Amino acid sequence: MARRIDVTGAGGVHLAAWEFADPPKKGDPARPHGDRADPDRSYAGVLLLHGLMGRASHWASTARWLSDRHRAVALDQRGHGQSDKPPQAAYTREAYVEDAAAAIEQLDLAPAVLIGHAMGALTAWQLAAKRPELVRGLIICDMRASALGAASQREWADWFKSWPVPFATLADVRKWFGEDDPWVERPNPARGEFYAEVMHECADGWRPVFDPDQMLKSRETWVYDAHWEELAQVPCPALVVRGVDGELGRAEAQEMVRVLSKGEYAEVAEAGHLLPYDRPEAWRAAVEPFLDRVGE
Repeated sequence: MARRIDVTGAGGVHLAAWEFADPPKKGDPARPHGDRADPDRSYAGVLLLHGLMGRASHWASTARWLSDRHRAVALDQRGHGQSDKPPQAAYTREAYVEDAAAAIEQLDLAPAVLIGHAMGALTAWQLAAKRPELVRGLIICDMRASALGAASQREWADWFKSWPVPFATLADVRKWFGEDDPWVERPNPARGEFYAEVMHECADGWRPVFDPDQMLKSRETWVYDAHWEELAQVPCPALVVRGVDGELGRAEAQEMVRVLSKGEYAEVAEAGHLLPYDRPEAWRAAVEPFLDRVGE
């Protein structure tokens, strides 16, 4: 059962944080934490940050297995999920980073392990660089440090315009994003399910829970710039994870590892950009050894 916790972000924005399982209790015989773990030892809090257009529930499976040894909380970032959707002027990098810091502090997770996907990974490493006392470890999932440029932003604007909204049914959502979307190279049911989770029913059909214009505003605050300098300022251990068929290429991922002061690398075969969602078991295998080392 998901439990919502309210967090106040930058500028007073109301944010929804979610726990998808009970946190571990010391000495609980029903929650032995695995053969390797000491049930009387305290383990790190974990904050999970979704990517652009995502929501906390996309981390549900990850949060559930993490909760055996950690207090794992996923955040609906501003403009996403059930969090507030303030005016476009509020969609800055600084606001996203301050929101994540506020969640860590208000939920008493520090020093936390940050796990971020795509835009959420950028937020995570910017926070780790800016507020190192809040972060003990970092997992970066399929996010590039290089600038993507104006052409990429135009492609996204055109893509949003191509969506046949409103969708008549959730089955139509699943089919379009899983098969008919021109960005889909081959049928991908997991992608269809991913986007079905960010739709809600309106009077005229199914529409996204976010405002596409706000998503573009959020994206334009980082898409034109490279973020190598901030990456180099991250002092904690960091794992860079990519899907072999994702958006982060192997050469760039390995350069990111080199730039990080304590960087490590992992990749997941037969996985694309949404790898924690569509390959949960392989994702877990890739990140769990790192978490075992930094999360205690």
